[in-house]
Amino acid sequence: MEKNVPLVVIRRLPRYYRYLTDLKDMGIERVSSQVLSKKLGFTASQVRQDLNCFGGFGQQGYGYNVEILRDEISKILGLDKCYKVIIIGAGNLGHALLNYPGFSKRGFRFIGIFDNNPETVGKNAGKLKVTGMDKLEEFCEKNKPDIAALAIPRDGTSEVAKKLEALGIKGLWNFSHVEITSHLPVENVHLSDSLMTLAYEISSEENE
Repeated sequence: MEKNVPLVVIRRLPRYYRYLTDLKDMGIERVSSQVLSKKLGFTASQVRQDLNCFGGFGQQGYGYNVEILRDEISKILGLDKCYKVIIIGAGNLGHALLNYPGFSKRGFRFIGIFDNNPETVGKNAGKLKVTGMDKLEEFCEKNKPDIAALAIPRDGTSEVAKKLEALGIKGLWNFSHVEITSHLPVENVHLSDSLMTLAYEISSEENE
């Protein structure tokens, strides 16, 4: 993948992928930049600019082949591979992540969930059992997970992240309410951000 592609473009690609998947499932074979722009809320020019970052894929007068474009975006996003994922934190959020069926359809397979609460360790979590944090190193050495989702309180998150990096984790998906910096790729997720954005939009409508 091109290294100089703006991150804002990369963050839009999952939206393209989801919509193209819907079109493919409906049996639609081609789509124009105009149709993509109306569905996704971008301009047709922006759609073309985004896709041109990776070589284009479209044909003038034809548009885009849905299946080919979806497959190419899948490769760009790395979705042509399978990823083994562990969850640190077996609370409500950890269970919610584990039980969401959409991740497995994208190639993300949860193979372990960990917690340091003795009352939680050993209990069922979906098809898995909660494992104690004292078993994390042994588990990682044996199973070689790719991604760790952090669904834990902010206290101690940085230490856990450093430990995971040392254990060979390739990327961190962080829900811990604190920004993590690491040598690894990190996606810091703040669930309240989109809700606050929605609150702004509602407030703006009311003040017009």
